Amino acid sequence: MRTQLKLIAVLVAMLTGFNFYGQSKRDLDNYRQPDKRGINVFEAPKDSISTFDAINVRIGGQSALQYQDISHENSGAVALKEIGGNFNLATANLDLDVVLMDGVRMHLRTYLSSRHHPEPYVKGGYIQIDKLDFVREGFMEGFMKYATFKIGHMENNYGDAHFRRSDNAQAMYNPFVGNLIMDAFTTEVGAELYYQRSGFIGMVGFTNGKLNQDVANPDTGGASFIAKLGYDKQFNDDFRFRLTGSIYNTGAVRNSFLYNADRAGSRYYLVLENEDATTVGNFRSGRYNPNLRNEITAIMFNPFVKYKGLEFFGTYENATGKANSELEDRTATQLAGELIYRFGQNEKYYLGTRYNKVDGEEMNGDDIEITRFNLSAGWFLTRNIMAKIEYVSQKHDGYNSASIFNEGKFDGFMLETVISF
Repeated sequence: MRTQLKLIAVLVAMLTGFNFYGQSKRDLDNYRQPDKRGINVFEAPKDSISTFDAINVRIGGQSALQYQDISHENSGAVALKEIGGNFNLATANLDLDVVLMDGVRMHLRTYLSSRHHPEPYVKGGYIQIDKLDFVREGFMEGFMKYATFKIGHMENNYGDAHFRRSDNAQAMYNPFVGNLIMDAFTTEVGAELYYQRSGFIGMVGFTNGKLNQDVANPDTGGASFIAKLGYDKQFNDDFRFRLTGSIYNTGAVRNSFLYNADRAGSRYYLVLENEDATTVGNFRSGRYNPNLRNEITAIMFNPFVKYKGLEFFGTYENATGKANSELEDRTATQLAGELIYRFGQNEKYYLGTRYNKVDGEEMNGDDIEITRFNLSAGWFLTRNIMAKIEYVSQKHDGYNSASIFNEGKFDGFMLETVISF
């Protein structure tokens, strides 16, 4: 851990040495703001206006802290961990965004602390290319006016729900404390091409299908294909409509991590875990992983409507695949709907509710159903500081009598504070 902290300190010192002026110029081109201004922003906006004048290093970060007061119970066949009200481990991110030349930017996110890893480690990063002037000035200028390339070991753009989820300490965009039950999120090495014009959005991408990179077992690789098509338009000052459809398809990879790649961990600590559970070892508590490890095809549709202060965001998801030992495919389906009302000066406050349901078939044949209901309220003290309170209730049905989830349920309150800059 000490060595990693030294390396991060050296990297920050080297980068800030390029241009100390960079920290005073924090609004970058084609960039999603990490504060309140980034809420309801999905793909990075495409703006052909350039403000580049020199290499610019933007150092940012986030911190989040929760107080959890949740109780849980099941049928009693498997004893549960005793939990009570207290604070969780504070989480923190470090972001480096470096404008390298006109139309070329690097992003790197490091988790300084997380539920899974109390020590720092790199989440991922990418190069974003909005101009090809490094080939030749004005090269493919007409095409690049609407196009963007992203290349790296990065968070892949499957669906729209990942734009509203909490990414370790970056919880500013999430009106709730927890993410979806079946949390689609992965970081793989690949490239994505975007085309945004007149409200229409298109994206195609390929990755190597691996979360953990290595050169061993070369015969187990299989590229993943990701695509998105949608329409997003602000019709007037009051009304905005967005609808997208996405697909994630991977070949015969050794292990696909689409629903268990988030190494930062769930917000609901140790719920429905056994007596030997630990915060780090059982960092996905409260979520559902369908264990579709091989040859996955997942689709997601996301409508988003905002009229004045009232907004709706929906998710329909269907994932089909199998574990490596299985001969037949299984399917898991997820539905979610969020209704948020933002009010006050500059939408300083909000009230929200979300219903989330997952139906799936387990490897042992159980047909399971998980439902979650959330109520939340939030307050932006400034555009960089927010506080939110959430009530959560989750129930599990269909599990066999030997399962820890048999008649399992949990409910209670979460408080969270977030700083993002």
